Amino acid sequence: MTPNSSTSEAGAGDGGAVLTEAPPPAADETVRPRVSFWEIARTFNEISLSSFGGGLSAWSREMVVARKKWMDDAEFLSAMTVCRILPGANQVNLAVFVGTKLNGLRGAGAALAGLIAMPTVLLMAIAALYAAFQHSHAVQHVLAGFAAAAVAMTLQMVWKTGRTTLTSIMPVLLFATTFVLNGILRWPLWWTLAVTAPVGIAWAWRRAHKKAAAQAAGSAS
Repeated sequence: MTPNSSTSEAGAGDGGAVLTEAPPPAADETVRPRVSFWEIARTFNEISLSSFGGGLSAWSREMVVARKKWMDDAEFLSAMTVCRILPGANQVNLAVFVGTKLNGLRGAGAALAGLIAMPTVLLMAIAALYAAFQHSHAVQHVLAGFAAAAVAMTLQMVWKTGRTTLTSIMPVLLFATTFVLNGILRWPLWWTLAVTAPVGIAWAWRRAHKKAAAQAAGSAS
């Protein structure tokens, strides 16, 4: 008779409750630890110092999705959409969104501080230099090169995210409709969303419902 079995029998004989150890959690139930305050601040500081202009969204995607894997492309694009709709600067909104997801209010503060602290200091210095040398042709050429690089980084983000999200006819149609209404016809964002958002929500709901039904049928069989 093993010690464990004797203890269980003794407890049962005395009318006491038998204590058993809880089974270890399954692998998919393991709670992922929160990302640290300093890691979030350092990452967004790197984002802010490694990109500029329109390239900020592209570099945010590179760090958050490709390198850190804190989000996938679908979640990142959803976050970007929400941040563009809400008032305020898009990248500030995104930093708060990602930071809150990773570590609550502390994470939001860390992301915001990392994003704006050093660029604020650098911008003040650059503004002083620009005021002194704004008529220099060399400065104008440098700024034009920066603008071209920012456009290239934005196009790179569009290409990478498009390959993973525009995988069926409905996303492609929504993308094309939004591009035509907002990019070519210059409709206001709210009017464009009034047309595309109900269609996108209905399509996503129907797709999720079908996926859940298929999973239920597979489990039953």
